[in-house]
Amino acid sequence: MIIGIPKEIKTLENRVSMTPGAVETLVRQGHSVLVEGGAGVGSGLADEEYRQAGATIVPTAAEAWGAEMVIKVKEPVAPEYGFLRKDLLLFTYLHLAAEEALTKAMLDSGVTGIAYETVKDRAGTLPLLTPMSEVAGRMATQVGAHHLEKSQGGRGMLLGGVPGVPPAQVVVIGGGVVGTNAARIAMGMGARVMVIDLSHQRLQYLDDIFDGRLVTMTSTEPNIRAAVQQADLLVGAVLVPGAKAPKLVTRDMLPTMKKGSVIVDVAVDQGGCVETIKATTHDAPTYVVDDVVHYGVANMPGAVPRTSTFALVNQTLPYALRIAKDGLGALRQDPGLALGLNTMEGTLTCPAVGDAFGMDCTTPEQALGI
Repeated sequence: MIIGIPKEIKTLENRVSMTPGAVETLVRQGHSVLVEGGAGVGSGLADEEYRQAGATIVPTAAEAWGAEMVIKVKEPVAPEYGFLRKDLLLFTYLHLAAEEALTKAMLDSGVTGIAYETVKDRAGTLPLLTPMSEVAGRMATQVGAHHLEKSQGGRGMLLGGVPGVPPAQVVVIGGGVVGTNAARIAMGMGARVMVIDLSHQRLQYLDDIFDGRLVTMTSTEPNIRAAVQQADLLVGAVLVPGAKAPKLVTRDMLPTMKKGSVIVDVAVDQGGCVETIKATTHDAPTYVVDDVVHYGVANMPGAVPRTSTFALVNQTLPYALRIAKDGLGALRQDPGLALGLNTMEGTLTCPAVGDAFGMDCTTPEQALGI
């Protein structure tokens, strides 16, 4: 198969979808790989490294997109919609439930889109979402601590405090991979931490692994309302796979928050779990509503591309190899990979996206004839 690796063009997105080592593996298995010139530079990977791995360096995005399968990191943005076509396999993060325009563009083009974030493994987890959730969760606390500084518009608090001065209160809504990693870093920095989640079993697990060093709360509206009033840093870490995130922190809760407190909503890729959140970029990451700093960067791991690229490719390469070898047959052989199918020849195949936009939808199994 001919595989294209275009350069990411989302604002300050420096990740790349395949490393030279991954390209070498693909080439050894008989595939041709077209890498757009400069695609890996943001992650410290030079064109020459890709050449030595067996890739062909192409000068334009159009040439990379002309492949049979394109592997990306982030969803296509508007300037890339023209590259979408019926005979193309696209393997990347899509997050369609938060992007109606992209969803329509993919359906109109007939492209077959396989989304990292809805692929499941045999254990029912999300193996291609996990590495970036780990990065984003750890970054959430890091950027939240930074934006608590007075010069950034925050309360002027050190997350861990100092002897004689109490630490900041961090509230994490969602106890999954993002929330767990956010809590781990916050506790490591000396903050007081509360995690809110719907699952009692998950809260028990977090209480056990952190040896009771954090406070756990069941996710109810009264509990969330009380928690946001205490928060110096609020991390939104809610995930409903493939679907829009529920709005758990509502507009009317904001005036009850402390002046200069910070919200980092990692769920912004899926529309956000904070009603007042909107997607921002690395070059303009924050805005203020009711004296609360909002951080809504939709590609947080792009700020640490060297770490993020290698972590992502570690997980995506085995799936890419299977798709390159067998095409859609790989999805028919693996029910978990089949769940990654979001669009196929003009048909929407992710029910959660259909629910989000009121669109007609079928299941991946029906579309694939399984």
